[in-house]
Amino acid sequence: MKIGLIGTGNIGMHFATRLLDAGHDLLAYDRDAGIQERLKEKGATVAAGVRDVADQAEIVMLCLPVPGIVADVAADVAQGRAVKIVVDLSTTGPSVTQQVERLLRERGIDLVGAPVSGGTVAAQKGTLAIMPAGPESAFRKVEPLLQVLGKKIFYLGADPSLGQTMKIINNTLYATSLVASSEALVYGVKAGLDPEKMLDVINASSGRSFATLERIPQCVLDRSFPMRFTTALLHKDVKMCLDEAEKLGVPMQVNPAARQFLAFSISQGNGEQDNACVIRHIEQWAGVEFGRAATEPAVSGA
Repeated sequence: MKIGLIGTGNIGMHFATRLLDAGHDLLAYDRDAGIQERLKEKGATVAAGVRDVADQAEIVMLCLPVPGIVADVAADVAQGRAVKIVVDLSTTGPSVTQQVERLLRERGIDLVGAPVSGGTVAAQKGTLAIMPAGPESAFRKVEPLLQVLGKKIFYLGADPSLGQTMKIINNTLYATSLVASSEALVYGVKAGLDPEKMLDVINASSGRSFATLERIPQCVLDRSFPMRFTTALLHKDVKMCLDEAEKLGVPMQVNPAARQFLAFSISQGNGEQDNACVIRHIEQWAGVEFGRAATEPAVSGA
């Protein structure tokens, strides 16, 4: 069976690589010509466009940056002659997912919403957490493919939007813990604590989170700030979560502070930088850096 993949950016390229390494016949498309060439070099068949993928592949996987693009691409995919199942690996949000599901269902196409979590490193290693939801029969058909991409697969039910709800909840919790951890860690440095030892204590204690266990040690401690997930995309996910919670009448009092801080970081020109860079604002205000140069003043304008 030919597998289609649309969108092969930072994470999607790892998906393509893993599917090819697992022996799948992959038909891929990305609007970036340079990425298309890389896909060819890896052994994928390169499609001429979105419709070309849907005309040839029974299963089409999407890995796209924002809900609007997912909706537009899904509308084109729905016109395909071969496609029977669409697997949306993007973070699309429940409302747009419900719209896409209705559109595809009218064409006799099943949608499995299967957002992922873990970042580019986990995507490369195949250790992502994946949150699929959709008709169980469709999920069972694509489950072997998801097992190539991730280590922990959590089937959440027949409604494709449930996986998306789970994903934006997860990302919102991460964003809030990232901002809160950044504040606390910068305070600790200014008070005289060693950055690495602080992380060791926190990660052996009740204050630990993904931010302190993974992102801050990997991205901030050595001041490398590698690109994993942009501030703008994280802000998008948090905003979706808050908007969806409001629709259901669920009050959110703490998480909006994280959204506001991400929005501030974007206003300072950091939208396309990795989200871990938000700590730099706190460092600048405090006059210290967390990490290798902890005793030196923060770089102005960070």
